[in-house]
Amino acid sequence: MSPPAAPTFRTIEISDPALAPEGLVFVTVKSAALQQRADLTLFVPRQAQGHQHLPIVLLLHGVYGSHWAWAFKGGAHRTAQRLIDAGEIPPLVLAMPSDGLWGDGSGYVRHAAQDFERWIVDEVPAAACAAVAACSAHSPLAIAGLSMGGFAALRLAGRYPQRFVAAAGHSSATEAAHLHALIEEPCDAWAHSPADASVLEALRGAGAASLPPLRFDCGTEDTLLPANRALHQGLEALGIAHEYAEHPGGHDWAYWAQHLEDTLRFVAREITP
Repeated sequence: MSPPAAPTFRTIEISDPALAPEGLVFVTVKSAALQQRADLTLFVPRQAQGHQHLPIVLLLHGVYGSHWAWAFKGGAHRTAQRLIDAGEIPPLVLAMPSDGLWGDGSGYVRHAAQDFERWIVDEVPAAACAAVAACSAHSPLAIAGLSMGGFAALRLAGRYPQRFVAAAGHSSATEAAHLHALIEEPCDAWAHSPADASVLEALRGAGAASLPPLRFDCGTEDTLLPANRALHQGLEALGIAHEYAEHPGGHDWAYWAQHLEDTLRFVAREITP
């Protein structure tokens, strides 16, 4: 399947590589989907030079966070560089966007006036390609996230199964209702189709045959553990292939920083010939 036409941006600002730390690139674009400026942090490994179609892994943050969270709370760039240096995963780019900064969290879904879904699926990969010479419209694209970001990563894999080579979630919210309880603003501006409100319904709607490889995990002390177990059981009942794991830990950065390795190794299996 040919990649969709890449969005163009009225304006794009890219940080000076001589000043940014540890392979990080900071980007601000004028987003048509959001009708405002929006930010993302990219990680480009030392091994990127000479590549043309490096894989891109979208990493989505949770409620209250922003584009810098995966790097500066979870050390995602250091984890990726360490695994690349060790030869455990191939060179890849991490694209870590903000969710659009609506209230306490946008859910990465379509709202009445802003399309946070299209920001992630179309505009963030295009911004990564504009900012990183080693990426292109032919770069394999994977998606992963934590909590609200896990909800989005798994749900968007169901909404756009042909766009992603793999999808993963850590400590994922599995229903929009899990997020509404955490967000101060009224969420009635969110779309309310079953596929917008439920990971299981989004994946069911895509059909088992068309979905990319899926993986998700949850801590055994996490309040979302029952929801993740229910999602696992629901996918099994539908015959949708997936990997599911439980590990000691709670709903916190110690857990997510540790188990990002699992996601990156999982993605590597899907993008390595």
